[in-house]
This record gives sequence, C-alpha cells and structure tokens, in this order.
Amino acid sequence: MELMNLSCEAFLEDLAGSAPAPGGGGAAALVGDAGAALGNMVGSLTVGKKKYAAVEADILVLNRRAAALRKRLEWLVQADADAFTPLAAAYKLPKETPEQQAHKAAVLEAALEGACAVPLEIMSACCEGIALAAEYAEKGSVMAVSDAGCAALFCKAALQAAGLNVSINTRLMADNARAAALNAQADAMLAEFVPQADRIYEKLTHSLRG
Repeated sequence: MELMNLSCEAFLEDLAGSAPAPGGGGAAALVGDAGAALGNMVGSLTVGKKKYAAVEADILVLNRRAAALRKRLEWLVQADADAFTPLAAAYKLPKETPEQQAHKAAVLEAALEGACAVPLEIMSACCEGIALAAEYAEKGSVMAVSDAGCAALFCKAALQAAGLNVSINTRLMADNARAAALNAQADAMLAEFVPQADRIYEKLTHSLRG
C-alpha cells in the first residue's frame, strides 16, 4: 500500500514496527510536508484580506510553490521506502566465490548511492520549504506568523534528519571520493538553510515577545 494513503495512525504504527521501511527518511519527508503545509496555511489565511492586498499576488505565487512542494515531499515519503528494497536485496546476494563477491560489491555500491539520492532530494525540498517559510513570515498575515515559524522549524528538522540518512549510507560506500561528494552536497544545504531557519525562529520569537 502507498504510505501516503495510510491514516496518520496507521503510518505511525508502521513506523514504530520492526520493518526497516518506512524509516527516518520517509518520516523526514512527512515532517517536511507538514512544514510546507503550514506555510501554505499562512498563505491561505492571507489571501483575500484587504490589509494584504499589496502582497496578494506574491502570496498566490508562494501558495502555488508550496502546493507543488507538498506533492513532491509526499512522493518522497514513498520513494524513500522504495529505495530500501534494492539495498536490502544487495545485502542478501551470495558471496561464496570471488565473482560473487565482486558482483555483490558492485550491486551494493550502486544501491548505497541510490539510497543517498532520495534523502538528498528530501533535503533539497526542505531547503525550499525554509525559503518559502521566510517569505510567508515576511509577507503573510501577522495572525498566522507563528505558523510560518513552525513551518521553518519543521523543514529544518526534516532537513537535518534527511542529512543523517545520507551519512549512514555514504559511510558504507567503498568509493570514498563519491561518498565525500555526496556528503558535500548535504553539508552545503545544511550550512545554508539551518542558519536561515534559526534566523526566522529568532526573529519571530523576538517580535512576538516584544
């Protein structure tokens, strides 16, 4: 069954179970999706209000981007679970002969890189979610500005969680140069967008508390 067709309760039951998927990557995508949805909510609460007529066109663009981002992250919830299948199969390959060992090593290396691709995509999506949250916090309804902050924090947590899912796979790769390149991609996103999410939180906290 497609994971996004499950109820919240059923998804969490699957997550809590002994099966390896869904796991941290899929959960990260879902948390990022919640962050994108919160941003989208801020936009929905802003559109149509006379006070925000000057920014309504901008908000409508943000809402379209947020809706597309939500679809992307929903797909990634399932994609992360699907990426585990070839990795699990690779670990089960025989290694009795030198030929089998070489074949297993090659298949495993490809599967590990594939298992990095989805969390990297989740990270990219969460970076966009943080960028959207920053714009919603700036232009959206002040009555929902805390939700824009929550959106940024949800996407930040999902970004960092997906980064861990990259690291756990790159550490097992035989190609150290390729592993380092994948880690560098993850590190670049973390370096730029974790501080951005923190700035949104700090600015809103200061503003809300006066």
